[in-house]
Amino acid sequence: MQFDNRSTDVPVGDVLSKVPQVTLAFWAIKILATTLGETGGDALSMTLALGYAMSTLIFLGFFALTLAPQVASKRYHAFLYWAVVVATTTVGTTMSDYLDRTLQLGYVVSSILLFGGVLAVLFVWHRALGRIEFDHITTRPHEVFYWVTILVSNTLGTALGDFVATSSGLGFERGALVFAGLLALVAAAHFFTPVQKSVIFWAAYVLTRPLGATLGDTLTKSRPEGGLGLSRIASSLVIAACIVGGIVVTSALED
Repeated sequence: MQFDNRSTDVPVGDVLSKVPQVTLAFWAIKILATTLGETGGDALSMTLALGYAMSTLIFLGFFALTLAPQVASKRYHAFLYWAVVVATTTVGTTMSDYLDRTLQLGYVVSSILLFGGVLAVLFVWHRALGRIEFDHITTRPHEVFYWVTILVSNTLGTALGDFVATSSGLGFERGALVFAGLLALVAAAHFFTPVQKSVIFWAAYVLTRPLGATLGDTLTKSRPEGGLGLSRIASSLVIAACIVGGIVVTSALED
């Protein structure tokens, strides 16, 4: 596959990228967003007892409402972009739980299917448009593939997080350490190997989701289950406030 490694701060002609620069701050906010996806998704499906199917429909509506103006915009808008990311993490949480628990596919089967889904989207993206971009999205076709890949990868990440933390018996805290370690290996590959940047980006993007899922469960699962027993709703509000703060700070620094 041919990948595009252009930087987001260099416009092509008069066209500006509609995604943020991939920096350390980007990954910090991404992890917060994935953690919010776990706590927020569970708050709706479990705490408010709406169930996985109804919660998935609600979050799909939220995803559509945020995606439409994002795709229609002509440039990058930080709050709009991150609203779409949060929408993909919440719908990814409830959709994965629906596949795993309601349809009883189990974490392994759903993870394999969703991993195949990520590869399929990337393959079609490359075949249709000739390359896969990740840090310089300027056209609508590329942006649609970008968001579909993110939606499927965030759903995959939820299933992977549940598998490692629950099925393997590692628990939420050790599961989080596993994914943090895998992310460290990906970071090392970025700095010390010739692996293409797009491969590094999507590998890291997938891994931040199970990291956020295990961190979210660590916060909100009951103590007998290995968590801290914090409120899902309160935790979601605090994490959302941290995301807003992170966006404000990074936007100010960029200006």
